[in-house]
Amino acid sequence: MLRLEHLIKNYGAFTLDCSMEIKPGRVTGLVGQNGAGKSTTFKAVLGLISPDSGTIHILGKDLRQFGARDKQSLGVVLSDSGFSGYLTIRDIIPILASLYPDFSKTDFQANLQRFCLPLDKKIKEFSTGMKAKLKVLTAISHNARMLILDEPTTGLDVVARDELLEMLREYMEQDDNRSILISSHISGDLETLCDDIYMIHEGKIILHEDTDVLLDHYALLKADSSQFIHMDKQYILRFREESFGYSCLTDQKQYYVENFPGLVIEKGTIDNVITMMIRGEKAAKTAQK
Repeated sequence: MLRLEHLIKNYGAFTLDCSMEIKPGRVTGLVGQNGAGKSTTFKAVLGLISPDSGTIHILGKDLRQFGARDKQSLGVVLSDSGFSGYLTIRDIIPILASLYPDFSKTDFQANLQRFCLPLDKKIKEFSTGMKAKLKVLTAISHNARMLILDEPTTGLDVVARDELLEMLREYMEQDDNRSILISSHISGDLETLCDDIYMIHEGKIILHEDTDVLLDHYALLKADSSQFIHMDKQYILRFREESFGYSCLTDQKQYYVENFPGLVIEKGTIDNVITMMIRGEKAAKTAQK
């Protein structure tokens, strides 16, 4: 569905160098700190900025041959864009119908009722959450083959986020060949929605893992100084010195459960992995004798 090969964009001190692939039937998350390169990647994929080098293939075509008709197959939410505040949803409906031949007015209006969005209120009077809902509803309204969603849950309370994520799951269930590329600061959204996760830091992909593997096999190990010295470090990805000793990130949790019963072992989360991969130090790969 989407493949980036050494997509490079230079902005002075910042350089994006990104390679990733989003496959049919999968929801892929892109995570990282603010300024890591997530929005730059999204804008390059959508042709909003021109990369300095590298290739982008989307829905089977090189981006340079991806025309206006092809773009009708995409549903897009960008964190820094939206509708004119002087329009109402009633104003938007005929615009969407003219832009997208597959726009479903019936489904769109049903979702408006589901999310309690008014037809005749100016968008500038909407809350942040209401605007976020409208952008996502628009993205899924025209039978898109792929959704590209940059921070779609920003501003939503926990109930509204759950409803929106359920709508994205329903979108995927309707067609096995659809895909979603999504970024979010709320790691719980990605843990429950995504099939795999890419982590980007300072413009480069530093980790790619299936979400199930990340949650099942990654762990945070807590060790005092003596335990850390004698620990087999061949499966330690990163470590940090703490007040109690050391925190260590591993992708082989079961190995340490079976061989180091004195360690405190916490289940891995996306937040833990992000923090350790960015702030932790690489461990020397010394095997236990």
